[in-house]
Formats: sequence, structure tokens, C-alpha cells
Amino acid sequence: MSRQEAFFKHITEGNTNKGEYITLGSAMLDGKTVKNAYVNVPLKTMNRHGLIAGATGTGKTKTLQVLAENLSEKGVPVLLMDIKGDLSGLAKPSPGHPKIDERHEAIGLPFEPKSFPVEILTLSEQNGVRLRATISEFGPVLISRILDVTETQAGIISVIFKYCDDNKLPLLDLKDFKKILQYATSEGKEEFEEAYGRISTASTGAILRKIVEIEQQGGELFFGEKSFEVDDLLRVDDNGRGYINIIRLTDIQDKPKLFSTFMLSLLAEIYSTFPEQGDTGRPELIMFIDEAHLIFNEASKALLSQIESIVKLIRSKGVGLYFVTQNPTDVPEAVLSQLGLKVQHALRAFTAKDRKAIKLTAQNYPDTEYYDTADVLTSLGTGEALVSALNEKGRPTPLAATMMRAPMSRMDILTDTELSNLLSDSKLVKKYNEKIDRESAYEMLNKKIELAEKEEQLEKAKQEKAALEKAKSKSSSSRKSTRMNPIVKVLTSATFIRSVFGILTKVMKK
Repeated sequence: MSRQEAFFKHITEGNTNKGEYITLGSAMLDGKTVKNAYVNVPLKTMNRHGLIAGATGTGKTKTLQVLAENLSEKGVPVLLMDIKGDLSGLAKPSPGHPKIDERHEAIGLPFEPKSFPVEILTLSEQNGVRLRATISEFGPVLISRILDVTETQAGIISVIFKYCDDNKLPLLDLKDFKKILQYATSEGKEEFEEAYGRISTASTGAILRKIVEIEQQGGELFFGEKSFEVDDLLRVDDNGRGYINIIRLTDIQDKPKLFSTFMLSLLAEIYSTFPEQGDTGRPELIMFIDEAHLIFNEASKALLSQIESIVKLIRSKGVGLYFVTQNPTDVPEAVLSQLGLKVQHALRAFTAKDRKAIKLTAQNYPDTEYYDTADVLTSLGTGEALVSALNEKGRPTPLAATMMRAPMSRMDILTDTELSNLLSDSKLVKKYNEKIDRESAYEMLNKKIELAEKEEQLEKAKQEKAALEKAKSKSSSSRKSTRMNPIVKVLTSATFIRSVFGILTKVMKK
């Protein structure tokens, strides 16, 4: 048996599956594609998470597109973070190209242009289905981790949530949260101290500054109603294909705090609401997080800890997370160790640091007699990648330098008209894009403060009236006691007495 025949057998046997699977491409040996040596990923293990890495321009986005298309075709819904803005073309079929035909001829797969059911979502003012969540849905623990507050400040946030629960004050948006923090150390200070103990103005001030930081990154658009229901990510179309939900994040790169806030809330909501899955043979939802360093580089230790915990636990809910980034070192080791599928596009060795990173990356892959992994990593062309997956028994498949198949959909963005038509047909746009601003903590506390001020004014007016009446009463009593009877006043006057004495004198002389 020749080396190529042995390699073909090695790859074919290692990628044989009993259940459903996705074909990524065909394996390569000595820089040449081996036709029909298919590299497959079983659906059963796709909830074991994954990584798509590689230098700029090596084909990461196209790999993501291929995975999303094939998952959708298998009836698995997908959520994509579109940070570069180049994934909306999934809604339209590929126009085709001679180079695509040439690639697929080498792989041994037919090429069929297709469009896929797509929903456009947004966190910002861009067009799309509006994603929102309320402060109450986050809860005190998650809010504290997002804001990266101290233990003392986290305790105050817990007290704030307890007060709102006890008094039925809905915490919906950031203005509600800010108002209750201000109320706790001003108008409601005595009420809080009596029920929960003293709250420091310095601590509430520090929390408010953290809230302003999120607010400046667009948090006021995210926090509020109507809250997005994560079950709407699980829709399939009339043909049984899973919806590809694309979150437009082209303006989010300068708002890492908002992005990590959204991601953490989404993962927490999915984990708390999705039921536990048995061995179903297919995932419920696959999420692709492009430019993953935006989450990890800006995250606090508490936030990283929360993400790592969710990554470990969410697999049991049938959800797979796939991180897309330039270098595997962008992903923390605790997360990297949980990733079952690794698709590694070419890395470039321009510096000593780059060469060290390549050596470390090579050590993350299974040993093979067919490749020098470190050398292959620097010699891969565009649309080629090293692939290592888990088979149906959870064991690593043979490491394969792979000629990746081309996307069946358009490798370009939708035009403004196409995007407008897509959104006009969306059921979710109609469901979520009406902003609701019902009475919540902000309005209720303002009413409470106004009522207290009115009562205080009424009490003050009542006291002033009582004091005035008392003063009048004293004045009246004083005047009454000093006023002389007019008859007595005449009888005791000096003029009257002199007149009487004058008359008496005249009478006595006579």
C-alpha cells in the first residue's frame, strides 16, 4: 500500500459516522488535495464547542459561513456575531465562479448554490430585530459582575434589588437603576436604613459611575422592553432548515463593555431557560462568536470566571459555542481546553513571538506521522486549514490539513434594498421593534417622592396655620384683658375727678 493509499484509509476510517455529519472538505497530503478523503464533523459532538483561528485573510469567515450553512440545512438553528459586516450574504445564493468549481472538483463534492433562512438582529441603532433585556432579568449577581464592582458595592446592589422586589418596583432600564440608587441615599435614606441598614453615598456614587460607562457605550438601547425571548433563536422554516440569526455588530468594536454584557446575558438566559438534553444526536443551537478577543480582552476576572463556567455547563443544554479569532492564545486556556472542534487556518511567523505562538499552537493538536504540524501551520493557503474534531465516541479524529469547501451562499453582503426586503418580511421585527416604556421604578419613585413632598408641604402649611391661629389667639386675649370699660374710664379720668371736686367745693361754700 502506497503512502497516499494509507493516508486515504487513515482519513476515511477516522471520519466514518453512523449518524448525521457535516463535510468540511477533503484532506491534503504533501500540499495536494486527496479527492474524496472527506473530513467530517458529526452533529452529535458539535455541542462540544469549537475554535476557528487563523491570520487575517486566510478564510476564517468562509469556514464560519460553511459551518452555518450546513448546520441550517440539517435543521440546526445558528446564531452568528457579524462584527465585520460580511455575513448577510447567507440570505442569497452564490453566483458561482470557475475557481469554486475547480476547488470542488479537487475535493470530490458537487457544488450547488443555495440561499438560507436568515434573521438580522441588532444591539444598536442599525436596522434589524432589536435585542433588549431588562435589569431585573440580569439579577444582582450578574449585574455586579458586569459592572465589576467591589464586594461591598455588590452587597448594596443586592439590597437595591431586594427593596425593589419588596415594594414591587420593576427595574427595567438604566434610568430605573440610577434612580433607585439615588433614592437610597437621599429621599429614601431613612426608609432604607430602617429596613436594610445604612447605605454609603460613596458606594452608590461608584456604582453610578460604572452604570454611566455602560450607558455611554449604548447600554440605554439594550436595557429595556420588550425583552428578547431566546426561544426565538430556535426557529426552523417551512422546509425544516434552521434559521441563521445574524447579529449586526459592525459598530460594536469600540463598545466592548456592551458586547460582553450582551453575550453574558444571552448565555445566562439560554442556560437558565433551555431544558437539559439527553443524547439527542444533534445540537439545539450553535453560536459563533466572531472576534472573540473582544469578549476576553475587556472582561474582568469575575466576568471571565462567569463565561468559563457557562462554557463548561451550557453543553448539557445542547448548545455549542464556536470562537472565531486570529490566534488561539486570544482564548483563555480554561475555555480552550473545552473546545472539541479546532479549525486552524494559516498563521504567519513574522517575529520571534509569532514563532513561539505557532509552536504552542501546534502542541494543541494530535500527533500524526503525516504532518509536521508547526510547518503546516505556516504553509497553508487561503481556504485551507488543519482540522481536528471529535468522533461520535468523543475521541479526536485524525488531524487533517483540509481543502475547505466553498460556501453555497453569496460571499458578500446584501444590498440596502435586499436588506430592507428581508426585514420587511421578518416576523421578529414586528414583534420586538416597538419600544415599550411602561411605568417602572423610575416613574414610581418619582411619584413617591412627589407625594412625599406634597405631604410635607401640607404638613408644613398645617403647622404654619396652627401657629398663626395660636398667635392670633394670644394677641386677642392680651387686648381683651387690658381694655377698660368706657364708663369706668370716664369715672376715673382726671378731668371728671376735677369737675366733681369743683362742684362739691361750690356746694360747701353755700
